[in-house]
Amino acid sequence: MKNSFLLVLILLMIFIISCSETNSPHKTEEPFLVIPEHFPELPIPADNPITREKVELGRMLFYEKLLSNDKTIPSCSHCMKQEHAFSDNTPVSLGNKNLPESRNTMSLANVAYREKLFWDGRGKAIEAPAYRSMFLPRILGADTNEIVKRLESHPTYPLLFKKAFGTNAKPSAYLISKAIACFVRTLISGNSRYDKYLRGDSNALNISEKRGMQLFFSERTNCSKCHSGLFFTDLDFHNTGITTHYFDRGRYLITGENKDRGKFITPTLRNIEVTAPYMHDGSFPTLEKVIEHYNQGGKPFINKDTLIKPLGLTSEEIKDLIAFLKSLTDWEFIHNKKFSNPLSNN
Repeated sequence: MKNSFLLVLILLMIFIISCSETNSPHKTEEPFLVIPEHFPELPIPADNPITREKVELGRMLFYEKLLSNDKTIPSCSHCMKQEHAFSDNTPVSLGNKNLPESRNTMSLANVAYREKLFWDGRGKAIEAPAYRSMFLPRILGADTNEIVKRLESHPTYPLLFKKAFGTNAKPSAYLISKAIACFVRTLISGNSRYDKYLRGDSNALNISEKRGMQLFFSERTNCSKCHSGLFFTDLDFHNTGITTHYFDRGRYLITGENKDRGKFITPTLRNIEVTAPYMHDGSFPTLEKVIEHYNQGGKPFINKDTLIKPLGLTSEEIKDLIAFLKSLTDWEFIHNKKFSNPLSNN
């Protein structure tokens, strides 16, 4: 009798545990935001905290054609493609009516950590370009009032806005930008083979990549003077002598100071293997061309950074340096389904 009672009790406990696991609403949900252990805390603005509901809505809107003028261009993803680390694979992107944008599209990887946005550093908050892109003629070129009407008449978006922003929320350009910004801030890339090496896996890099790493961080090349820190950028502005005449005056257009003529922000090198073409104008199609440029010391220009000078690298050293740069590719990030298009049948 006693054994029977114990058996019933054990079976009851198993049943209760099983039910609680089955009914747990978040048991099988993956985290919507993952910060690598060697990364700093993610800066999140107080007026737009990240929630799962905002991120899921923002992800849909990031790929949504209803945000474009003629409903043929996927909103943000037309020039920020996941397979290219959320950059574009063309010198300058084509937006509304195939109008070219003015500069090469920078990668969105780890953009939440950037204090300055765009090549000239004019941007401060992700929400702002997410908002302006909807109506700027060379990007989506749409009427925000028309966009709102489209989303209001959509079968699912009104409910998603309420879930993300509260029961009284309705689709608006302002909330669209906040949702997209939340999604973009989750685009964290920090699991390349170089990251694994930093975390203690000495075999994560091969011999050539380690030689390239030594070159990269050496005073001989000075690569790491500008491409510094965990994100491989000093977030400062430099002229690297890619031409003898800069039709695009870069940072000067923001500050009006002659010392900033032809200067552009240091781009991140993370995932650089998949973000060709390179430079603010996309003028270098391959990494080989980039290294060749720096190895020759660039072209003469009055504002050229004094660090840009002939390096004298051998062909073998160039191969090693490029091998190291390719070790910065985070293939998990590039293929992460959490960032992919949820409207692929749209």
